[in-house]
Amino acid sequence: MSGRALILFGHGARDPQWAEPMQKLQARLRATLPQVPVELAFLEVMEPRLPPVAQRLADAGCERIVIVPVFLGQGGHVKRDLAALVQALRETHPRIAIDCAAAVGEDDGVLDALAAYCVTSVSGR
Repeated sequence: MSGRALILFGHGARDPQWAEPMQKLQARLRATLPQVPVELAFLEVMEPRLPPVAQRLADAGCERIVIVPVFLGQGGHVKRDLAALVQALRETHPRIAIDCAAAVGEDDGVLDALAAYCVTSVSGR
């Protein structure tokens, strides 16, 4: 096991198809970062949830976990719910560095990709 791991964190939904884009992102990241475990975790409705995923990584010897919220913005789920989960994880696993990135939609590169998609959609290409 690598000393570091990545967790893609999403909201979750009742429809299992909702998770397909996250699973595709996970597969791409696993191909790009073969030495880094890339896991999915969800806030609600879907499994797995964040605490058991972090526990599994801790048990496997991870020393650093980076959580990436796959949300467009820093709304209540990221600011409150995820922040509370991350704080609890830090208390449960004090020897592991647990970092949380900004929501993916806050990144200019992600916004550029979304804008390009919208331009392609409206222009019919």
